[in-house]
Amino acid sequence: MTQQIPYEILKKIEEIEIRRYPKVLFAVVQNDNNDSGFSLLFRYISGENKTRKKIPMTAPVITSEKITMTAPVITGKNYMAFALPPSYNNETVPIPTNPAVKIEIQKEKTMAVLQFSGRTNETKVQNKIQKLITTLKTHETQIKGEP
Repeated sequence: MTQQIPYEILKKIEEIEIRRYPKVLFAVVQNDNNDSGFSLLFRYISGENKTRKKIPMTAPVITSEKITMTAPVITGKNYMAFALPPSYNNETVPIPTNPAVKIEIQKEKTMAVLQFSGRTNETKVQNKIQKLITTLKTHETQIKGEP
């Protein structure tokens, strides 16, 4: 079973969970094509790293136009990122051998989460974002940052 990044549910609002996530390390690649990004990341966790260590698959896998990290790799591009198991830190994370794979840190943060499954497309994502924003505003929940 795939590990998940631990989180604390602070509040539930209809289908939305307000979650607090700890600091998390991500393996990130520029993702001009979903298949190439996934393949690069999968090879990294399968042992294509300096210690040749296999890394357990951890949820979530993120695809995004931008990923808010402490030091974005490239701005204005599409990204794919694999969350790394919480047992890793800056000193213990295996170093990628492929320069396209970067290790990034996401600081502890609180997020509103509306889960959905299946294939995504721009229309589906925009509809879910609108539902998230509308529900949060209806329940007078302060929104900081972009969805």
